[in-house]
Amino acid sequence: MAFVALTLALGLSASVATARPPNIIFILTDDQGYGDLARHGHPLLKTPNLDRLFDESVRFDRFYVSPSCSPTRAALITGMHEFRNGVTHTMDPRTNLHQGAVTLPSLLKTAGYRTGAIGKWHLGSGRSGGGYAPTDRGFDWYATTSGGAVVHFDSDVIRNGVRMPRKGYREDVFFDEAMTFIDEKKDQPFYCYLATLSPHFPLRAPEEFTAPFRGKVPDEKTASYLGMVANIDFNVGRLLNFLEDRKLAENTIVIFMNDNGGTWGVDVYNAGMRGTKCTIWEGGSRAMSLWRWPGHWKPHTDGHLTAHLDVLPTLCDLAGVRLPAKVASELEGFSLRPLLESTAPVTWHEDRMLFEHNGRWPSGLAASHKYAMAAVRQGDYLLVSSRPCDDPECLKYLSQCSALRKVEQGLKQTNYTDANAQFHWATTPAGRWALFNVKKDPACEHDLHAANAPRVTAMAAAYDKWWDAVFPVMIERGGDRGDPKTSVEDLEIILRGRR
Repeated sequence: MAFVALTLALGLSASVATARPPNIIFILTDDQGYGDLARHGHPLLKTPNLDRLFDESVRFDRFYVSPSCSPTRAALITGMHEFRNGVTHTMDPRTNLHQGAVTLPSLLKTAGYRTGAIGKWHLGSGRSGGGYAPTDRGFDWYATTSGGAVVHFDSDVIRNGVRMPRKGYREDVFFDEAMTFIDEKKDQPFYCYLATLSPHFPLRAPEEFTAPFRGKVPDEKTASYLGMVANIDFNVGRLLNFLEDRKLAENTIVIFMNDNGGTWGVDVYNAGMRGTKCTIWEGGSRAMSLWRWPGHWKPHTDGHLTAHLDVLPTLCDLAGVRLPAKVASELEGFSLRPLLESTAPVTWHEDRMLFEHNGRWPSGLAASHKYAMAAVRQGDYLLVSSRPCDDPECLKYLSQCSALRKVEQGLKQTNYTDANAQFHWATTPAGRWALFNVKKDPACEHDLHAANAPRVTAMAAAYDKWWDAVFPVMIERGGDRGDPKTSVEDLEIILRGRR
């Protein structure tokens, strides 16, 4: 009844007002790359269930997320750049979504949705005090496993604070929990956020998924990584079949995305792109983005510049959420609904710019990292500064800048690549931006800055204006707090570079 009252208040027709809004399942994988999909040309992976989802979906082919996981999650749940949320790293306290953020699940609840989260969270932990758990941020229901990323088998489930023993592989359990949430209550539309821990390091998959890749890839690590992706595909198939068995498929939107650029599989295949997770290159943030709603959207591929920032406004639009004026005024994304509903060419925010920054500087040194691993996107163009900072203070700490300095000294092996650091972690010339047409040149090998000076000037000026506006907000909301230490990932970059 609340949904009917809301839609009538908005002036919608009685037939629309009495229609139940769609259920929504949002699947987000952890460290899977754009190229890790058979439909994207992978030479080894067989992903029949994701291929089916691909074939039945609207595919956003120029879709971008952040270069690492917590920042992407912050942008997805708020429709605002991660820096405006105070999220600039993957370690506390810089993963903490600021307390004043208005979140997607809390907005969906105003339209009558039951909201559930399963799996990885990574937007604040108990170590930071109260108020950062999923159930503090709009979710009615939350389930995860007790072992986190490091325990793959037989880890207890913690569901709504209750611990339960569970046997089996972690991602199988996550999908089981999602189906339990969906089955529990049928008188409300639901929003199910299912965030896997696979295929994030450490790498381990059930033997039946890993075995097919042995002997075809360089090492056990890569075989395990691809096995983890194959297991995700298996579970997506289970979920799609479950929706059909429950007669929910026709009124359930299924969205599938990855959270950042490729990782342990990039040396096998990266769809021709330069860059991995935690880099500012094309391969650092391009993501798959599949949206299926049977009977409502005709499957097609869309080439507009789209992003994680667009998820919240799109789902609120589809769910009939009436956005508070303040929230609407702060959103940095746009509703994808016109692109989802039309297969004909659509004019849609053609001059849009997306601003990217890798973050992950040593805490307390944000100001000197303005141009360290930064980028602007507009249309098919990427304006990029892949540089270490020039701050002598930064030399004292292990960080992304440390890795780039090693690359400039000839480093070939670093995180996510055993031999191709010079390609995937390449640096741009000091003192200026580089410009690439990533549609024609995803490997970013042909710098176009000299022939496109007006575009470079305009995009660079836009970046300066954006940074000046977002910087004080980011500082106020905690994006530079903490000790100037680094994450395990960054430490591994340096240690491997010294071998």
